Amino acid sequence: MKRHFPVLIAEDDPVSRKLLEKTLIKAGYEVMSAKNGRKALELFNKKFFPIILTDWMMPEMDGLELCRTIRKDTHPGYVFIILLTANDSKDEIVRGLKAGADDYLTKPFNHAELVARLNTGIRILELEKSLIKANEKIRVLSITDPLTGGYNRSYLNESLPKEITRARRYGHPLSLILCDIDHFKGVNDRYGHLIGDRVLKDFVRCIMRSIRCNLDWVGRYGGEEFLIVLPETSFEDANRVADRLREDISQTLIETKEEKIRITASFGVTGFDPTIPCEEISSEALINQADKSMYQAKQNGRNRVSGNPM
Repeated sequence: MKRHFPVLIAEDDPVSRKLLEKTLIKAGYEVMSAKNGRKALELFNKKFFPIILTDWMMPEMDGLELCRTIRKDTHPGYVFIILLTANDSKDEIVRGLKAGADDYLTKPFNHAELVARLNTGIRILELEKSLIKANEKIRVLSITDPLTGGYNRSYLNESLPKEITRARRYGHPLSLILCDIDHFKGVNDRYGHLIGDRVLKDFVRCIMRSIRCNLDWVGRYGGEEFLIVLPETSFEDANRVADRLREDISQTLIETKEEKIRITASFGVTGFDPTIPCEEISSEALINQADKSMYQAKQNGRNRVSGNPM
């Protein structure tokens, strides 16, 4: 069975190195080896290895120095290091563990014991993967509006200033669209809040289908107000995006048990060109400008797009 975690071997003795390779390949591991710690570190810097099996005594860079060097830096995941040593004195073992080794094995090693210790390492690495997944799930929940699946106000307040900073640093345009469902109170009053929630979900789903994945994003700004952030998008292009969204939403029918509901929305667009000096560019200023434009769209009859650049 092929193991998910590749192993890097650092061993200066060619016979021992070959024996380790054969043992681990037979056990199903993907293996790469080096004749000393320096060569192993070069391989590690080119490709991440979650498991390292290293001899203690080696020329150029020994196992302890390799451990210390690995532990100094941040890596894509945890690195489980097993130190091979011919010296099994308690003082030497403590030295090895202090240098950053997770486990040790006395030479000459028993093949079954080596595989067992590697399996222990795999359990630790699998646990780390589970914790990372759990933490990522918690992180996503903490920045997501639970009803609509868009980002929440907290994420919006944290991320929009970063988008502005990035746009100004690299000289790329940035645009915002603030949109509001027309007469949403009437939907709640006529159909009830459960149907109102369904309308909000479908509204955001329609937006997400129409914006660029992994670049544009939408956050819930208020009850039925949503802010769409369009990095690397000019004000003119943002107006076109808003008009396409307006048309898509106006043609979308939301099915309920009683009837199909058709909704419309009003859109306010703003944006800035970072090549034009302006001290007024801030999250508050951009949102305020988009809000004014959205109010103008409502004043003009709703189901409209209105925009003013900064």
